[in-house]
Amino acid sequence: MASPEPVFDVYRPSLFELIATSQLQSLIPPSLHYLLRSATQRYPRYFLRIFNRFDEIYALLSLLVDGYYLRTYSSSFVEHFYSLKLSRVSRFAIPLAAKSTPDIVRETLRLRRRDVHLRLLALVLLPYLKRKLDSALDIQNARSLVQGNTFQRNDLPSDASFTDKIAYWHNRFVTHVYPPLHVAVGATTLLWNLLYLFDGTSSHSPLLWLAGLRIQRLSQEDWTAFTAAEAGQPSNSTAGIQSRPGEPTGLFSRNSLRRLGPASLRSLKLALPAAVFALKFLEWWHASNFASQLSRKRNEDLDLSPPQVSGAVTRVESGSRVSKDAGGEKAGSISSVRASPISASTSLPILTVPLPEAEQGALCPICSSQLVTPTACQTGYVFCYVCIFKWIEGEHERQIAFMQGGKDEAGWGDEEGDRSRTWESGKGRCAVTGRKVLGGSGGLRRIMG
Repeated sequence: MASPEPVFDVYRPSLFELIATSQLQSLIPPSLHYLLRSATQRYPRYFLRIFNRFDEIYALLSLLVDGYYLRTYSSSFVEHFYSLKLSRVSRFAIPLAAKSTPDIVRETLRLRRRDVHLRLLALVLLPYLKRKLDSALDIQNARSLVQGNTFQRNDLPSDASFTDKIAYWHNRFVTHVYPPLHVAVGATTLLWNLLYLFDGTSSHSPLLWLAGLRIQRLSQEDWTAFTAAEAGQPSNSTAGIQSRPGEPTGLFSRNSLRRLGPASLRSLKLALPAAVFALKFLEWWHASNFASQLSRKRNEDLDLSPPQVSGAVTRVESGSRVSKDAGGEKAGSISSVRASPISASTSLPILTVPLPEAEQGALCPICSSQLVTPTACQTGYVFCYVCIFKWIEGEHERQIAFMQGGKDEAGWGDEEGDRSRTWESGKGRCAVTGRKVLGGSGGLRRIMG
């Protein structure tokens, strides 16, 4: 007599589906943490306390969301996204029985309250503890890296307090017990994945195997039951939410508020794929050069005129002359017209000095003498150290004389008398460009050599 052929379980997911589910489950916390960190950097007044308690808040939200999905759909939020569900392990031939009595099989393998609690323990508490232990281990490793050989774990003193004892044993657990335990758990999980891949076990995870659970694909009966529950037909979860005689049925009635929470949690099924698509689109946008090419093509047709600063004071440097003829204005010799920079805060012209001629060699633009202790400003120009130091401090003789009404060698200032209301002395700025020097005189760098 021929042996019966093995029955293929069409509801058994592949190992790659389960790995994708685990990866997505592990990617949600760092993604939310990154978004919250960006919001905290911009609005620390509103998000700093939430950011400092991210692990606890995320654990509570996971308990709420995954608890609802486990009770309603017999799966976690991410598992339901991949059309998977949790079921209890049975000794009977489920594929054969599911063909004849699918409703009875579904109700038999439905999660009990104990199964929901065990699954929440694995989904919420264990990942929370792992994040805390990983953070503590990173702190210990960074401390040992910085302190080097001086980092040592002293023994617990005899008169230590209860808090010190807890901290001592916590540090010893993190540094001595947790790393090998983490490796052992990873190796056990890998072994179970291999056994699941070769049909050696019905569960891909040792935690699910200990709880007597396994993951399956959703069947047509499951989708029918979910659709009926979401449509408001009587079910185990919505049978108790009925309108009483004479009770208001408006938008803010008790029944409407009761249904608002489940409806919000069900809407996360649409929010997750939209968020994944948005993140992938942003990743592609920043990784490719499409954005830069689009911006370059947009600016190709723009004919921008040179900027004009209103109120700028111009002068014609000595040694140049301008002549006019019938054809217009022509320069009889090289005409160099320079406009003084305008302060963005006061809208006043800033006192600057011209660069010396290239034929004169290395001269200081301020004193027009040979450079003594050459010092570079942040703008790249080189001055004498004493000259640029006094200029940035606003104490150079040239600045003081000009602000008191003297005639500057560069040709600035035709008006007489005090110029404190009509000019800026250039204090805290580069003497050539008029740009502010970050750090004041501390931003100067001497040129050695």
